[in-house]
Amino acid sequence: MTDPRLQDIGACVFDAYGTLFDVAAAAAHCKDDLGENMQPLAVLWRDKQLSYTWLRSLMDEYVEFWQVTQDALDYSLVVLGLDGDAALRQKLLDLYFELDAYPEVKAMLTGLKAAGLKTAILSNGSPDMLQAAVSNAGLGDLLDEVLSVSDLSIFKPHSSVYQMAVDRLSVPAGRICFMSSNAWDASGAANFGFNVVWVNRFNQPPERLPGDIVTQISDLSTLPGLLGHG
Repeated sequence: MTDPRLQDIGACVFDAYGTLFDVAAAAAHCKDDLGENMQPLAVLWRDKQLSYTWLRSLMDEYVEFWQVTQDALDYSLVVLGLDGDAALRQKLLDLYFELDAYPEVKAMLTGLKAAGLKTAILSNGSPDMLQAAVSNAGLGDLLDEVLSVSDLSIFKPHSSVYQMAVDRLSVPAGRICFMSSNAWDASGAANFGFNVVWVNRFNQPPERLPGDIVTQISDLSTLPGLLGHG
């Protein structure tokens, strides 16, 4: 039975990276160049990218997510002894603008729009990064808003980021369903007051953080059904 907190939803808001778009895709498309370093690079790049957002927020030293992404890649390339390959670095960065959407995403968004729900992205990503990813995946007509923290100059999980979705969509927090594959982001959004569905793509254990998550799913294909539109 569907949780009653998901019965009166007016808007579905999605994290972008790791939730709609596969952050490992850039490294995967360079598997011939990276060899056995493909998976280590993908993991380390993502870990440093996230940790730099949190640390910069605490330091009050915001830069665009694109700069954070480059800094995290440069660190990772040094760790793996690949920092001398400028062509590989550029190839990886170019591919980050064309990340693959997960296979279920387009059909899922189509179903939500057909049901009359507002849809939006709420992301740390820079506006140009997000627009490129949305365009590459052909999702532009399926989203009402693509919201970037660049408007606030602070990264998730600061509460002002989640408030931006309330303000821009004109939907109260209690009627917003928020999806993220990042457990820390799911916790932050739940702590803010969203009804959160954690997209636990990699079967990870729950974080020990504030925030009451409604439920978790393994991918986004089942989301319309959870909201009563399956």
